Amino acid sequence: MIIRRDDYLSALIESKHTRSIKVVSGIRRCGKSFLLFELFTEHLMNEGVDSDHILRYELDLLENSALRDKNALYQDILSKIKDEEMYYVLIDEIQLVEDFFEVLNSLLHRRNLDTYVTGSNSKFLSKDIVTEFKGRSTEIRVRPLSFREFVQAKNLDPRDCIDEYMDYGGMPELFQFVSDKQKTDYLSNLLEKVYLTDIVERHHIRNVRELGDLTDVLISSIGSAGSIKKITDTMHTRNRVKITDKTVKKYVGYLCDAYLFEEARRYDIKGRKHIDAEKKYYISDVGLKNTREHFRQNESSHIMENIIYNELRCRGYDVDVGTVYTTKKEDGKRKRIGCEVDFVANRGNDRVYIQSTYRMDEDKVRQREKRPYLSVKDSFRKVIITMDGRHSRFDEDGVEHIGLIDFLMDPHSL
Repeated sequence: MIIRRDDYLSALIESKHTRSIKVVSGIRRCGKSFLLFELFTEHLMNEGVDSDHILRYELDLLENSALRDKNALYQDILSKIKDEEMYYVLIDEIQLVEDFFEVLNSLLHRRNLDTYVTGSNSKFLSKDIVTEFKGRSTEIRVRPLSFREFVQAKNLDPRDCIDEYMDYGGMPELFQFVSDKQKTDYLSNLLEKVYLTDIVERHHIRNVRELGDLTDVLISSIGSAGSIKKITDTMHTRNRVKITDKTVKKYVGYLCDAYLFEEARRYDIKGRKHIDAEKKYYISDVGLKNTREHFRQNESSHIMENIIYNELRCRGYDVDVGTVYTTKKEDGKRKRIGCEVDFVANRGNDRVYIQSTYRMDEDKVRQREKRPYLSVKDSFRKVIITMDGRHSRFDEDGVEHIGLIDFLMDPHSL
């Protein structure tokens, strides 16, 4: 099955012939290599590029092991350049080359070479390239399948796909499996044997159990704000491990650097400033969360919130967790109360406030979700996304209501 990744392919096409290294980044097994070696190569061929002007290097293959030497790789590339026409250099698993920065820097100085690279997240972070080639690199961040991509691949009605997507997420390789057990085993091994093992190897972590325990804590607390100290205290209580705040902060950084988790900072909407004490963490794919917990804590509201966060990030939004502070009298005293807006999504000058709630069939739920909006007096859109909602509509307070499926299926819903 060929799953089209049109948005990412468009980003690659737009970056062609720019004087930069194109870095295809993202969590492992999300489709980076397929995007580069299948979809992008197909595009180049359709544009009339001769096959001998597309130089492909899959360095993880045994037959290419000799090219993991930086000089051997560079000389092999040069040996294939026969004219002044543009050559496209596609290198997969570039981190297998020691001092690969030197190779990329040399390629960058040749005017008829357009270079694209991918690498394993734990050993090759996009920020490594960005730091080395500041202003001379372009990152294309690839993520697991969005719901819209998932539905297109399934070729089914979205309503027949949503439950499976909320259970198993959007890792592309899941399409080769039929049974629930096969899918669960694949995702479980992917998290344990690929992602966590890679992090351990990259950072030379000795206490592997602590990293696994921290992963479990972050997974179980999705949708809940927490500080590093709170996460540390939770680990002490749950697992009776002796781990410091400093170590927890370092490990959380490793998990985020590997694209397994992302953090959303708290933002004071009225004060217009970030509050760094507490953050929320979201996992890159909800299927990993569910299988790690053996579906025991399959809380639909938190899974839905995580899916919305991932969709916003796919669409290029920077996402914060909003807080609106109000005061009210209680026992004759004025008390400061904070109300949460699930997401403050910013893209350029565009801002959207979003509340995620599974259902709004009770008055107290409607009041709770709308309360912070009534205190925000600016003119930006205010949206509530619900699982059971249908077509978009506005209520009497100007708040827009959108169903989850409509939101996910329409890339212009915001």
